[in-house]
Amino acid sequence: MAAANATTAGQVIQGKARVIDGDTIVVSGVKVRLNGVDAMELGTEAGQQAKAAMSQIVHRQTVTCELNGERSYDRMIGVCYANGNDVAAVLIANGYALDCARYSGGRYKRFETKAARSRLKQARYCR
Repeated sequence: MAAANATTAGQVIQGKARVIDGDTIVVSGVKVRLNGVDAMELGTEAGQQAKAAMSQIVHRQTVTCELNGERSYDRMIGVCYANGNDVAAVLIANGYALDCARYSGGRYKRFETKAARSRLKQARYCR
């Protein structure tokens, strides 16, 4: 399972996804943290909702993740696509997470909903 140990930017992995939480999935045995997504923790209702939404987004889809070569704890960082759509953009546009501009460069800010901005607490490290 060489992909799990790889740290090269631009590496692409593909397969069915298993959802860990609102911003982490496992694809082809590799834990992937979605780059630039700020989803609430699982111990919160909003975190549970984000996980459920993520499950719906990737359900029965082949997911493709472009890894950037960076790690966050035991996870590779990447941008993932399901059915041709950026998973993070869909999650944020549906109000289950916020853009973490510190890591996304503001890539997802335009997808944030007003309701999500008022309901979800932005993580301090994203500010």
